Amino acid sequence: MKSKIAYIVFFGLIISKSIAQPKAVEYKDGNQVLSGLSIVPAKQLKNKPGVLILPAWMGIQNHEKEVAYKLADLGYQSFIADIYGVDQRPTNTKEAGAKAGYFKKNIKEYQTRIQLALEQLVNQGANPDDIVVIGYCFGGTGAIEAARVNMKVKGIVSFHGGLGRDNTRTIDTINPKVLVLHGADDFFVPKEEVDKFQDEMRTAKADWQMVYYANSVHSFTHKDAGNDNSKGAAYNEKADKRSWEAMLTFLKEVL
Repeated sequence: MKSKIAYIVFFGLIISKSIAQPKAVEYKDGNQVLSGLSIVPAKQLKNKPGVLILPAWMGIQNHEKEVAYKLADLGYQSFIADIYGVDQRPTNTKEAGAKAGYFKKNIKEYQTRIQLALEQLVNQGANPDDIVVIGYCFGGTGAIEAARVNMKVKGIVSFHGGLGRDNTRTIDTINPKVLVLHGADDFFVPKEEVDKFQDEMRTAKADWQMVYYANSVHSFTHKDAGNDNSKGAAYNEKADKRSWEAMLTFLKEVL
């Protein structure tokens, strides 16, 4: 007789008890209290690799938690970053746009919040020498920033993230490997921005890849984004699955 797997409900998600339970972790940026989510797998990979997850503009949502659980099932430890703070989380897309826009304009503050979350991932037990940063939309922009300032990570993965960079910033050599997973029809990221990003990667002598997914726009991994590409953000099941497999291949390579 097959053994039964017990399940529990956490933050509205049904997860297996075979995966170590998520833990809220409070930390600070100055006086701002932040609260991220740590997930340590019940059975870790031998070298205890870690994945820092940077959320989209609404902050920590079910999408990021589902990603963390799937990674835990594969043996990867993860930490979902809190970029905004416990009392600063947006309640609608208008607020999210304003808050994400602030960090994009004040990029050093965004970099600081990412670095603090990275430190929490290590504090929770991840191997500091085997870490990858992944991010979605606004978080994808953050993942690229982690590479631009050479945070101590092996690589970064950006899912449908913004690629822009202030032209006044210098371009330094980029050490982490870079994987950009991009909707071929994403008009929120204009061709000029894509071209400048690719030129930046060449100038920075980065080890980079950029994969385009047909009939895909912004947010193609988010099931709650609808299916109307004309709105600029929509779910695409095929692109979601293909990009996930591309990320897993990348993780195996760099970790």
